Amino acid sequence: MASLTPGLAAHRGLRGEILIELKKAQPLTAQELAERHGVTANAIRRHLKELEVENLIAHDREQRGQGAPVHAYRLSERGEALFPNRYEEELTAVLDYLERSAGRDAVRRFFEQRFRAQADEILARLGDAPFDDRVVAVVEHLRREGFMPNVSMAGEGVRLAEHNCAMHAVAQRFPEVCDTELQFLTELLGPGVQRERHIVSGCNACEYAITNGERPETRRHPSDEERE
Repeated sequence: MASLTPGLAAHRGLRGEILIELKKAQPLTAQELAERHGVTANAIRRHLKELEVENLIAHDREQRGQGAPVHAYRLSERGEALFPNRYEEELTAVLDYLERSAGRDAVRRFFEQRFRAQADEILARLGDAPFDDRVVAVVEHLRREGFMPNVSMAGEGVRLAEHNCAMHAVAQRFPEVCDTELQFLTELLGPGVQRERHIVSGCNACEYAITNGERPETRRHPSDEERE
């Protein structure tokens, strides 16, 4: 699990698990949460009531099927703030200043250089490691960065899901960060990386379908002068 903020760490046990489950797959009903955690719906409802009193979650009435409407719960803005955000407010302010002083292309180069340095560090450690080891290394990196990743098998490859956008406000203001993350994953895991869901587009997670391919060749990166 990713390193969580002190606010979320304060909600231990089932309360914390409910918050994390909502982060991954909201909205969910009390019955759906109960089934996921192997407890009764009444036990879940007690925690949901307390979390609503703290303004960490909210619910809407939804019509599902032919029965009566159900309460579907999701994180409130305050609840979302419990999860890591990598100092996004300060970073957004810095990037706004960079754009004003040096232009939008300078912002793109900033993201490219940042992700390039991270990829080079990981590739230096991996050497000729096989695909599975590279996936593990990427997941560990994303976990340290606060993205709440998990991996599942998908045919000959894997599906990588990031349940938390640790730079959500940044990505909304500067979508270049999402483009460079895709390049980062492609460099580490090969050309068979496709993004299928996107938090900035309103999904619960950023999800990538990754086909097992050959190890990316180590290559020299052009300098900014060469690229220009």
